[in-house]
Amino acid sequence: MNEKKEKILSESPDKKLNSLSLSELESLKQNYFSYLKLEKSYSSNTIDAYRRDLNRLFTFCLNNDTMPQDLIPPQLHAYSESLHGLVDSRSQARILSGMRSFFKFMLLEKMIDTNPASYIDSPKIGVHLPDVLTVEEIDRMESCIDLSKKEGHRNLAIIEVLYGCGLRVSELCNLKLSDLYLEEGFIKVFGKGSKERLVPISPRAVECLNHYFIDRNTWAILPDYTDYVFITVRRHPKNIGRIMVFHLIKELADKAGLQKDVSPHTLRHSFATHLLAGGASLRAIQAMLGHESIETTEIYTHIDKHRLREEILMHHPRNIKK
Repeated sequence: MNEKKEKILSESPDKKLNSLSLSELESLKQNYFSYLKLEKSYSSNTIDAYRRDLNRLFTFCLNNDTMPQDLIPPQLHAYSESLHGLVDSRSQARILSGMRSFFKFMLLEKMIDTNPASYIDSPKIGVHLPDVLTVEEIDRMESCIDLSKKEGHRNLAIIEVLYGCGLRVSELCNLKLSDLYLEEGFIKVFGKGSKERLVPISPRAVECLNHYFIDRNTWAILPDYTDYVFITVRRHPKNIGRIMVFHLIKELADKAGLQKDVSPHTLRHSFATHLLAGGASLRAIQAMLGHESIETTEIYTHIDKHRLREEILMHHPRNIKK
């Protein structure tokens, strides 16, 4: 421990923050974000979420005249309690998870000897069952695509690849031509943490891609984006963005008259749910979705049970209203 740090820690709490400049606080944050990016391989969007949550923790430190590395469990309990009423339980769980990650980082950097956040419990949140589309509803969305338009076959291919491969929207936007092994029936996907996985692709999705490629080959794509699969149809075409895909899915769901909250992730949920209903194992679904933990994949057993209950209530003779 250097002399400057020893001096800071020896001072009274109300002087600690006066002795540590904002630039040093900023340096602590930047070192943490570099760790998330370089060692954890988190995406920019994930790091932005961690940044917002860390700023909340730092505000708590400023209000309590203490440094992050000097926080003790009672203070962290107070911080956890302060979140009640401000955000919902799911957001609380995310914020506290980010806090634990930050203290693990400080422990790795030997800024603290023990992790005071180890015993801070997250609020219990119920199982959220996302909306799932039927095959017929997906077909209705696809039937709303005008294939005579320049982007028509591209949009159809987007739906088929999202649903047929169970991709995250960011994985779809970053998919490269060099990642496609269509003759072998696979695509290579880089998921969270730049983890690579091979995902089977259906003959229907391959057919849609090949139709789209006929149109794509006529576009003057910017040099840096020629390897991306899904391209915009603007004056200077480049790879499609997440927001554009969100708008496309919402628009098609509205045109199809679907009374569900539909997003690109809905197609991923539908992919996994239909696989499970068709007899696929959870381990296989976990591998195709790129889930790090099997517990994340197990939500689809809840969805399946929920749908099974609906089927029983609708069709069992004891439940049919006469």
